[in-house]
Amino acid sequence: MLEVAEDKTLPDTLVPTETIDGQLRRFSDFETLGEALDYAAQGRCGLNFHDPRGKLARPYPYAELRQDALAMAYRLIVEGVIPGDRIALIAETGPEFAALFFGCVYAGAWPVPLPLPTSFGGREAYVDQLAVQVKSSDPRLLFHPAELGSMAADAAKMANTTAIDWQGFAERPAKIVHLPPATAQDIAYLQYSSGSTRFPHGVAVTHSALLNNLAAHSHGMDLQPADRCVSWLPWYHDMGLVGCLLSPVANQVSADYLKTEDFARRPLAWLDLISRNPGTTLSYSPTFGYDICSRRMSSQTKASDRFDLSRWRVAGNGADMIRPDVMQAFVDAFADAGFQASAFLPSYGLAEATLAVSIMPPGEGIVVELVEETELSGHDEDKGRPQRFRAIVNCGKPVRDMKVEIREEDGNILPDRAIGKLWASGPSIMTGYYRDDVSTAACMHDGWLDTGDMGYLSDGYVYIVGRAKDMIIINGKNHWPQDIEWAVEQLPGFKSGDIAAFAITTPGGEETPAVLVQCRTTDDAERTRLRDAIREKVRSITGMNCVIELVPPRTLPRTSSGKLSRAKARNLYLSGEIQPYDLAA
Repeated sequence: MLEVAEDKTLPDTLVPTETIDGQLRRFSDFETLGEALDYAAQGRCGLNFHDPRGKLARPYPYAELRQDALAMAYRLIVEGVIPGDRIALIAETGPEFAALFFGCVYAGAWPVPLPLPTSFGGREAYVDQLAVQVKSSDPRLLFHPAELGSMAADAAKMANTTAIDWQGFAERPAKIVHLPPATAQDIAYLQYSSGSTRFPHGVAVTHSALLNNLAAHSHGMDLQPADRCVSWLPWYHDMGLVGCLLSPVANQVSADYLKTEDFARRPLAWLDLISRNPGTTLSYSPTFGYDICSRRMSSQTKASDRFDLSRWRVAGNGADMIRPDVMQAFVDAFADAGFQASAFLPSYGLAEATLAVSIMPPGEGIVVELVEETELSGHDEDKGRPQRFRAIVNCGKPVRDMKVEIREEDGNILPDRAIGKLWASGPSIMTGYYRDDVSTAACMHDGWLDTGDMGYLSDGYVYIVGRAKDMIIINGKNHWPQDIEWAVEQLPGFKSGDIAAFAITTPGGEETPAVLVQCRTTDDAERTRLRDAIREKVRSITGMNCVIELVPPRTLPRTSSGKLSRAKARNLYLSGEIQPYDLAA
């Protein structure tokens, strides 16, 4: 058999892949993801990987990605991989993961992106999480970068599979063998939703569903010839994988990447990269990414001295609740560098819909509606209490081919501006969770997905209020945890992500809210003062007495997309794994 010749020599001077593709652009109108890469490889665009300071470390044209992916496919088939096998991949941002992901696609296997270690929980927690998702997906192989070899090997042993260092695998001969044909209805990959830890929910995404959503996404953003993607989002989360890796390939857009951990250490390197972008920028982030950047800017520093954000056309926002105050703070910090508030593009999506459910039309920016608290809680206004309002961000219109309805618990469709469960239906909605009929039956009905999110429609736009499962119900009244958390954030020294609110049962059998707050001071007297101030602030905003617990910094857990995980925080607190500071009553 013939072997594939692979030239890995890089030029002395690195040049990023071009912004303008040089061929007729196709907006994801392909039968399969492999066909999409075949087409992209004929142009001049590609992926570009940057070091922690944003310097180009590896340009990776789509032609080279395709060559490497085919070689990986041949190696996988020689290894015995057959169509339908799951192949777990620790999703480190780099050419090795990209080549293996597309290699699995060409081989007919299902790539399964899995998370990297985080700073929370340590080695044992990561191995346990990895093992749970590996067991769930039941892969033939688990690929990992060399530096994670020990942890990957332990997780693979727990899940009864084989761990392979992908660098070593890439050095094996790549003998050309027959590739299995693929159809639009075949599974392209298996995606775990961002909350998938102890009880993982794997979404099997078909080529057809993926490409439908990618086409809807590109049309929703009004993709332009000079657009270029810049991203630090992790590739194991749907927004990073689908929106910032697969979408650039299927729409022939060049992309520039920072690793997620490099963004965490030097968040302003993200804006440096955008400033150097020769085209117009498409770049997404959850709210906390914008928050970190605006907080890192000194009030004494002019943003224009370092950044040029005037060509940032789409500043996408999604993956968590969108905070209008955080968005305004970002505008205030970077307007001097040319950032336009109209570039903000709120959206709403989830892995169960492949990615996008709704997208704001470009140029409309952040639009909010003020909703009275009693409308959010579903109860009549308490007599004698002043009205309080929360700003709810407009998350745009349903993407092409997507239908959205707001329903009551009994399934009845609600009218405009009535708050209820958001249901979605369309070609990119999942058919079910992998090997989990019970969870599938709980959220899928006649092709409609119960997203588990609460929201409303207004003049065709989608507004998201919160997660139904996060709602705190005390004495029959609904309270949103983010309202409690935001109350604490108004106090000096606290920020988004420092606070988690949820319901617990007291020793007396009563339901009450508990609020965990990450505290940085080491002085016991100051901690006691802070706790009392937090208790009074929450009482003034919500009218409730809450259990206030101060916990060490970096204690509160997050999902793979960086969102605070209230459910996991509650479980860790109740199990005693989160230990609050011991303060006098």
